[in-house]
Amino acid sequence: MLPLEGVRVLSVEQYGAGPWGTQYLADLGAEVIKIESPKDGGDMGRSVGPFFIDDGASTSSSLFYQSINRNKRSLTLDLSRKEGQAILHDLVKTADALTCNLRGDVPGNLGLTYETLGAINPRIVCAFLTAYGREGPRQKWPGYDYLMQAEAGYFAVTGEPDGNPTRFGLSIVDLMTGLAMAYAAVAAILNARATGAGRDIDVNLFDLALSNVSYPATWYLNTGHNQGREPRSGHPSLTPCAQYKTRDGWIFIMCNKEKFWPALCDAIDRPEWGQDPRFLTFKERLERRAEIQEMLDGQLSKKTTAEWLDVFAGDVPAAPILDVAQAMDNPFVTQNSKIQTLTHQNGTEFRVLDSPFDAGEPTPARPGPELGEDTDALLCELGYDAEQISTLKEMNIV
Repeated sequence: MLPLEGVRVLSVEQYGAGPWGTQYLADLGAEVIKIESPKDGGDMGRSVGPFFIDDGASTSSSLFYQSINRNKRSLTLDLSRKEGQAILHDLVKTADALTCNLRGDVPGNLGLTYETLGAINPRIVCAFLTAYGREGPRQKWPGYDYLMQAEAGYFAVTGEPDGNPTRFGLSIVDLMTGLAMAYAAVAAILNARATGAGRDIDVNLFDLALSNVSYPATWYLNTGHNQGREPRSGHPSLTPCAQYKTRDGWIFIMCNKEKFWPALCDAIDRPEWGQDPRFLTFKERLERRAEIQEMLDGQLSKKTTAEWLDVFAGDVPAAPILDVAQAMDNPFVTQNSKIQTLTHQNGTEFRVLDSPFDAGEPTPARPGPELGEDTDALLCELGYDAEQISTLKEMNIV
C-alpha cells in the first residue's frame, strides 16, 4: 500500500500551486477528486500552452496540465447552484479533506470552509491556498508567483551584483506553497483522525515566499544587514561556494564544511592552499574571496567540467551547470528512473518527471483526467441513478 491509500481529498483547484500540491497527495496514494466547473473549460490549466499532446484536441492534452494533475479524478460540478452544493455535501460525507486554491474571499462565499462543511462531516479538513490569505486587506487580491518573488525580496538576491532585479527562474513560490498545503492537509487529517474534529488550515503564497527568505531575514531583523546579490551566485558567507571556470565551461563547488577546503585543494593538486594560514577558516576565505576565485579559475581551467567531476566524486561537493535539456538528458536522471512514462487517454505515450518520493513501490501512472472524466462514476457511487445524472447534465449542474 502507498501511505495515503484510503484518504479521499476533494480539490477545488485551478492552475498551478493547488494542483501541484494535490498531485503529491495523489502520488502517495490518496484519491484526489478535482471539482471543476462544467462551464468555461474547467481548470484553466487545461488550456495552458504552448505544448499539447494532440494539438489541444482534448481537455487533458496540455503538457502543462499533465505535469501537475497525474493520478487524479475529475468531477464537473457547478458550486454556485444549490443542486451543486447538495452533491458537494454528499461528497463531503465521504471525504477526509477539501483543498482549495481560489482567491481568498471565494471559499467563504462558496461555503467551502469548516464553518459550513464541519456541520456535515465534523472530521473534514479544509485546507486553503490563497494569494495573501482569507482575511485582511488583501483578501480579494489576485496574486501570482512572480509578484510574491518581487515583494518578498527574491529579485534582489538573484543574479549578478551589477545586473537588473531578477526573478528565480522557476515558479518556486507556487511549487513550495503547493507542497506546504499538502503537508498542512496531511497534518490536519492526522489530527482529525485522532480527535474526531477537523478544522480550517491555511497557507498563502506571500507568507510562504516571505518565510523562505529565512536566515537573510533574520540577519536583517537583528543586525540591519540587507543581503544582496553575490558574484557568480555565491553563498553570502561561505567560500568557496560559487561557480568557477573550467576548460570547457563552468562548475559549481560548495565547500560548505571546513573539511572540504583542504579536500578541494588536494584534489586540484594544490595541497599547500589548504594549509595556507590566509585561507584556513571561512572567515579568512570570505575576506579573500576574489583572490580565491582567481586562484580556482586558473587551476580548474586545466580540465573540463566532466573531468573535474570524476576527480571530485564523493570527496568534494560539486555539480555541472546544465540547461534544462542537459538536466533531463543527464545519465543520473535517465538511468535512475527519475522520468515516468504515462499513456494519454488517446493512446499517446508521453513523459513527465516522476514523483520525488520513494514509498517502496512505483508511483501510480494515471494521466491527468479529461474534464469530467469521472463524473458519472462518482455520482453513481453516491447513489445517483442514470435518470438523476441525466437531469443534472441537462441542468448544467455537472
